[in-house]
Amino acid sequence: MSPIEVTAAALGLVTVTLVVRRSLWNYPFALAMVLLYGWIFFHEKLYSDALLQIFFFAVNLYGWANWARSKAETGAVRVELLGGRARLGWFALCVVLVIGWGTLMHLYTDAHYPWWDGSIAMLSVVAQYLQSRRYLENWVLWILIDLLAVPLFAHKGLYLTAGLYTIFLALCVWGMSDWAKARRA
Repeated sequence: MSPIEVTAAALGLVTVTLVVRRSLWNYPFALAMVLLYGWIFFHEKLYSDALLQIFFFAVNLYGWANWARSKAETGAVRVELLGGRARLGWFALCVVLVIGWGTLMHLYTDAHYPWWDGSIAMLSVVAQYLQSRRYLENWVLWILIDLLAVPLFAHKGLYLTAGLYTIFLALCVWGMSDWAKARRA
């Protein structure tokens, strides 16, 4: 457990708690967190997760602008809901991304656990995009991601990060409940 991992984990707790509360303040913490986790995952040869942090940095900038616009228009960060057809489309996209990315990582890198790591990465891409667009369904994906990530990070000896993702799992359940209430209101 390095000081960088401790700092990244602390930033992660703050970030996700603020996302659950639909606070714009989640974004500065998220940007710092993804920079640190990019370094950690690259060092651990979890290349999909390392590359994912670059995507997270960019989409967090986008999400910050999107959430700020929603708050300016309505006074709150409004929660949206996907329709049935859109859900099916996003599910299909997840399957294609996981298969495609896992194949690339398996064939062209020395990544440890390219399919496992790649699944987490690709599902995270979709979840982060849906979160930045304020869709309630992002929480379903984050719950699945956490269920996949905890054992991977524990296996890699990233025990603090595995613990963090366990806490993320609980926060995601809270987030899904809180966002559903906000959507109904």
